[in-house]
Amino acid sequence: MENLAIVEMICDRLDARSALPDGRARRELITFVKDRPGHDLRYAIDFSKLQSELGWSPEESLDTGVEKTIQWYLGSSEWVDRVRSGEYKNWMRRQYDG
Repeated sequence: MENLAIVEMICDRLDARSALPDGRARRELITFVKDRPGHDLRYAIDFSKLQSELGWSPEESLDTGVEKTIQWYLGSSEWVDRVRSGEYKNWMRRQYDG
């Protein structure tokens, strides 16, 4: 699945929960920028070898994982606010610049 398709999926799910104040669809907010060198056009995960050799299968599908991620972000506004304000940088400095 292309990265853009995942972004569009997230936009559509957020639109289904609530509209933007101006009534636009969130897909209209997507901004295309020049590709960075070595960027990923898409992600493709094949876990068949893990499944056949170890009996492992993922517990989440892309669909359920995206849904849980959206729910987490919507329920973690304090964390999101700290990221937006740059407060997380202070936390990183306190943790790692010792």
